[in-house]
Amino acid sequence: MADHIAPAIVPLDQYGPAEQAEILGDGPDPYGVADVGLTWLSKEIHFGARAAEDGRLVAHTGLLRLPLTVGGVDLDVMGVGGVAVAAEQRGRGLARAVLGAALDHARTLGLRHALLFCRPPLAPLYRRLGWRELLEDVHVEQPEGRVVLMPLRTMWTPLGAGAQWPEGPVRLRSLPM
Repeated sequence: MADHIAPAIVPLDQYGPAEQAEILGDGPDPYGVADVGLTWLSKEIHFGARAAEDGRLVAHTGLLRLPLTVGGVDLDVMGVGGVAVAAEQRGRGLARAVLGAALDHARTLGLRHALLFCRPPLAPLYRRLGWRELLEDVHVEQPEGRVVLMPLRTMWTPLGAGAQWPEGPVRLRSLPM
């Protein structure tokens, strides 16, 4: 059996439908969240893993700075989303690798917390990667000024030593990422 060469983790200049299809295929709901009925923001910063053998994009994580109010206090967090690993590449640590590269970058921007939303079956994976689940309800904005309860799990991780999540109700002052 040939040695497996680990994919290279790199910043991506762009991440759109073509890049997503390269990782997840052309299905209508590759992240499994269409049925929650939310409108999502695109990420602005992207990290990917490219296969050493052929340069194919096999994993991705995106970042977007987000405004929140927690317990009446306004703060910014780094939103994490679009975490994807090609089916045949799962179990090789690529989610950890692309998340790690993205969070290392987020730390350079001076934010204290990162936040993500995930389907319940993915929460154990993120817990293994050091993320913590928020037990408070999280409200997010939607078009036409609607504010709705986030139906997915909300998880956070510290970006700096000693960072604790503040207490109180959580409101994302934007669309979710």
